Amino acid sequence: MPLIKTTWRFKMSKKIAVLVGSLRKDSYNLKVAKVFQKIAPPSLSLQIIQIGDLPLYNEDIDIDTPPASYTRFRQEIAECQGAIFVTPEYNRGLPAVIKNAIDVGSRPYGKSVWSKKAAAIISVSPGAIGGFGANHQLRQSLVFLDMPTLQQPEAYFGGVSTAFDEQGNITEKSKEFLSLFINSYAAWVEKLS
Repeated sequence: MPLIKTTWRFKMSKKIAVLVGSLRKDSYNLKVAKVFQKIAPPSLSLQIIQIGDLPLYNEDIDIDTPPASYTRFRQEIAECQGAIFVTPEYNRGLPAVIKNAIDVGSRPYGKSVWSKKAAAIISVSPGAIGGFGANHQLRQSLVFLDMPTLQQPEAYFGGVSTAFDEQGNITEKSKEFLSLFINSYAAWVEKLS
């Protein structure tokens, strides 16, 4: 009886860091990140990474014994194949907590945990412009960090205060928008793999 060879190919889901730029416990940005966790295709495993406990980056405290939160954060990002940034806009710019996370992850010099990770940005705002300024400011940093960033669809989630009903559920129209974005990102991650 001939031996039949079978090749099994299991596609492992890619571990993706989700960084939320608003620290408010009931922030719209966190709500959007949690929606992504629910609607992401099976090829992605989204992990919301805490960034609020990172001290402002200071090389003096990073030299010999870095803060435990720096070490934890760097390890969590290093284990991921990509990153999604969910950011509000403060004063037409990027929130300090996101910029600080970027800086912590990019140090010490030559040991950045960001390089070559597939990135995507969605800016979330109750305003009509949808965080355009923060979105583009963040893109500038990601170029320097050597993070290939999803170009289309661009995601500016304006009017987010009307995207959730009284029970906290996302409206169908908003869910369609977020599904388009996360599915496009999944295809981007696959393309870069």
